[in-house]
Parts: sequence; structure tokens; C-alpha cells
Amino acid sequence: MAPAGATAARDGGTGLRPVIGVALVAALGGLLFGYDTGVISGALLQIESDFSLSSFSSGVVVSSILVGAMIGAAGAGNVSDRYGRRPVLIGAAGIFLAGSALAAFAPSATLLTAARIVLGLGIGAASNLVPVFIAEVAPPRVRGRLVGLNQLMITLGIVLAYVANYALKDVPHDWRWMFGLAAVPAALFGLGMCALPESPRWLALNGSTEKARAVLTRVRGGAPATVEAELAEMTAGTAGAAREASGAPRRGRWRALADRSVRPAVVAGVGLQILGQASGVNTVIYYAPKIFESSGLGSSSSILATVGVGVVNLLMTPVGMVAVDRFGRKKLLGTGAVVMALALAGLAATLAAGGQNSSFAWLAVVCVAVFVAAVATTLNVVVFIIPSELYPLRIRGTAMSATMFSNWTMNFLVSLTFLTLLDTLGGAGTFTFYAAVCALLALFTARCIPETRGKSLEQIERELTPRAARVG
Repeated sequence: MAPAGATAARDGGTGLRPVIGVALVAALGGLLFGYDTGVISGALLQIESDFSLSSFSSGVVVSSILVGAMIGAAGAGNVSDRYGRRPVLIGAAGIFLAGSALAAFAPSATLLTAARIVLGLGIGAASNLVPVFIAEVAPPRVRGRLVGLNQLMITLGIVLAYVANYALKDVPHDWRWMFGLAAVPAALFGLGMCALPESPRWLALNGSTEKARAVLTRVRGGAPATVEAELAEMTAGTAGAAREASGAPRRGRWRALADRSVRPAVVAGVGLQILGQASGVNTVIYYAPKIFESSGLGSSSSILATVGVGVVNLLMTPVGMVAVDRFGRKKLLGTGAVVMALALAGLAATLAAGGQNSSFAWLAVVCVAVFVAAVATTLNVVVFIIPSELYPLRIRGTAMSATMFSNWTMNFLVSLTFLTLLDTLGGAGTFTFYAAVCALLALFTARCIPETRGKSLEQIERELTPRAARVG
């Protein structure tokens, strides 16, 4: 049973404005994530011309950011468990700022690649810690949509990158300006994080109860009784975690991820990343023009259809942010996976039946739009929310490192193999395979993903621990 008054704490009081402000500042990390991954699409042609790049060299420049993201995601969580979420996010802002400047002034493809790796470090750290920081500050009843701000900002960052690409296309050395503009939100992110408090749960875990109380008072805007009730539940949950974590730097936090008590959470969090990426979600976004051309659309029509897909992605993300706290994570993800599977099966059937027939081509566009809408409202919203809620506080940062490392690694592998798969299996066979992965994701959700809607992070941890004992 939760402590008396915990329900009020979970309701978060009536003053949501302070915590929304905190979430918006932290989500600037997501904006940088989206901008720095999307900007290369418009910059690449001029970069290839300026540096006389081969196809292989272009691929190295593009994919280098994923290498940095893997490293950043793997390292940021463990550091944040030791030193706090806030200083690591401030450091990530500095990395974004440095990477943007290095990319803008890079005199060679080699140094541009190095700059992209630096930007990837920031992206990996942000993808890991922004959801954790927001989840640890937010009240349960709106935690889903506040963590979902991260995904909305990622989507907005991609759109802003496309806008910058178009606006700067006639400017000399346009690609340098495209990269350099990211320094502005990076500076705002860093200054904003300097003004924010540390996560109250991290403070409580490390014995700073009075500081945790002050942070809760600042971000809740509610009655003192509400703050005290939430703090009581928080400190009760962190007491045991603090004892276990006290020797963690010596013992190694990574090894703790194999403990029976956290195994179900790790399986759920990491499995979601692997299956989510293996569903082909990013390949559809990355290679949409090629998919549409293979279905029979002309080049200009394919680009126009791709813009429409991007608009669908942006508009449907807020729908998912509202739905995740209304219907729950498990139901939303399970439903979305089924719709994704049906949309990709429809795309496969359309490609098989239509060939280069333009009358079938727009059916392919509809199938892709339905798939992207389902992804935007379900998978892309919960993919950061669910792991940020599941992991025990004592290893939350480290567990998120493992989770986001698996996400970026799978992203890299799927993107790397997509064109080979397309050449080997054809469009129909490739998207039939991805549809099967989506169906597997639906089954995995039903079997392995617990429902966390409306529960405090401490309640979720209590509920998962006995489940782990039964599994072991």
C-alpha cells in the first residue's frame, strides 16, 4: 500500500505550470537531437561538392553521428547516477555547442566527421537523460505527456532542420550555416539547464532530503502537505536503493543490470528498443522518396509525398502525448503495433500488385502515411517514456544507457542493411518482414510491458520487484 497522502502526491497538486516549464527547458535537448540528425539531409549535396566525396565517404559523414550517439548513450547514464542528471545535461549542451561550431568551421571531411561524432555524443546523452530527468520531476498523472515533450521536440527539430535547409539553399557555404545555427538552441539549452534544479529523486537517493523537498516545493506549486506526502513516498523508496547504491561505484553498476530484481524491467526496456527499431520505423522515414519511386511515383511527386509524411509525423505526435496518459502505455503501444503491422502488410501487397503502376503508387503513400501516423502516436511516444519509468532509481541512469545504446545500435544496423534487404527481397518481401516484426512487437507488448499509467515511480518499482522474484 502507498503511504497515506500518496494519492494526492501522485495527482501532483494543481500547479502544473512550474513543472511544465522544467520539462520544456529539458526537452530542448530533444530539439537538438532532431535538428542535428535531420540537418544532414539538406547539407549533404553541398558537402559532397565542396569536399569531392565518394559515396562511401558520404556514408561515413552521415553515419558517424550514430557512432557518437552509441558512445554518448552508453556513458551518460552511469555518470548521471554518480553525479546527477543536471550536470550531465549541462555538459551535453556544451557538447552540442562545441560540435555545432566544429562542424560549421570544419576545413575537411575528416574534421567534419569528427564534429559529427561529437554531436552524436550530445545526442546520445540527451536521448538517455532528458526522458529520465523529466520523469523524475513530473507528477504521475501528466508524466507521460511531459516525457512525450521530448519526442515532440525531436520531431520539431527535424522539421526546423528541413526549414533551415530550404531557407539557406542559395546562401554561399550554406551547409556551414545549417550546422552553425544549432549553436543557438544549444546555448539556450545549457543556460536553461543551469537555471533548473537537480532531480528530486536523485537528491533523495543521495541523502539530500532537504534539497529534494525544496525542489518539490518549487516544481509542484501545491500545498505543503502534497509536497510532504510525495517526499515521504520518495524517501521510503530511496532508502533501500541508497543502501544498495552506496557500493555501486566499486562493484560496478553495469553488473547490477543482471540482477533478478531488475531483469523484467531491462527485458521490457531493451526489448522495446530492439523491436521498435527493427520494425523499420526509421528506414521508412530515411528512405521514403526511394520507397515512393519504387512504387511508381516520379521524383518530384516522391519528394512532395515525403513532405506530407513529415507533416503527418509532426501533427500526430501531440495526439499520442495526450493519449498516453488517457489510455495507458501498454494499450497504446499494443494497438499501434497492430496498426503498424497492417499498414506495412498493405504496403507490401501494394508494391507486389502494382509494380510501377502509378494508380497503385498513391495507395503506397496512404499505407506509409498510416504507418507513420501509428508510429507517431504510439511507438515514438512511449519508446522513451516506458524505460524512463520502469528502472529502479539506484541504477536508472545506467539502465537507460544500456537501453539507448541498444536503440542506437539497432538504428545503425537497420539503416545499414535496408538497401541490401530491398535489393535481395524486393519491396514486397522487405515490408512483409517489417510487418512481421511489428506483429512480434504487439505480442511482446502484451507479454512483457507492464502498465505504468498514473503510478508513482516508487510504486512501479515496488510492483515490479515481486514479479522479478517470481520470474527468478
